[in-house]
Amino acid sequence: MPFDARTDPLLKVENLRAWYGDSQALHDVSFDVAQGELVTLIGRNGAGKSTTLRSIMGIVRNRKGSILFEGQELMGKRTYQIARKGIAWCPEERGIFADLSVRENLTLPPILKPGGMSDATLLETFPNLKARATSRGTQLSGGEQQMLAIARILRNGCRFLLLDEPSEGLAPVVVKEIGRQIRLLKEQGYTILLVEQNLNFARSVADRHVVIENGAVVDTLTNDELAVDLDRVKTYLGV
Repeated sequence: MPFDARTDPLLKVENLRAWYGDSQALHDVSFDVAQGELVTLIGRNGAGKSTTLRSIMGIVRNRKGSILFEGQELMGKRTYQIARKGIAWCPEERGIFADLSVRENLTLPPILKPGGMSDATLLETFPNLKARATSRGTQLSGGEQQMLAIARILRNGCRFLLLDEPSEGLAPVVVKEIGRQIRLLKEQGYTILLVEQNLNFARSVADRHVVIENGAVVDTLTNDELAVDLDRVKTYLGV
């Protein structure tokens, strides 16, 4: 049957297994993300959260299972083919060009889908970057680099965003601002799968939470359920 966004999940991951060499990193990971939803993958360091995003993007090649996006199988496709389906990835290491200015960084990503933000709109959306438009990547603070990394993937027109640890290592006031920007993106209709360790940050932006431990999904909670039973999740995170 054809994909129906009203009833079918935009992304459906089933029995995803992945390996680095002989070491198995993911064990039958299954979850889904509905269109317009913001879902977090939460867990300890090394739990398999980033590997899940990298597997969705086809960067981890040694993987098995099923990854359906808009009802189409992504297994076997190359990373550039997956991106052209409308999936954008913001890696944990941010991936900006350190020697280029903010404006130059924003103009480099290719247009993959119609409807991406223009350079002018991106600078209006991220006012911190507008003030630093001529500054090189090396001159930006950690928070400004993270904002630039997110802004870059909004230019290409993809409406499904994979964000890997956007709050990591940032001051609380910066984390709050990035959370505000992510909530605005959700209000604009973007669908977001977010890897996060900061439980408070995750609670501030997400609809649902998928808990990963030792490469496997061990729990799934709505934001309301998480608020009622924080201790349940803290045991997984070692908090």
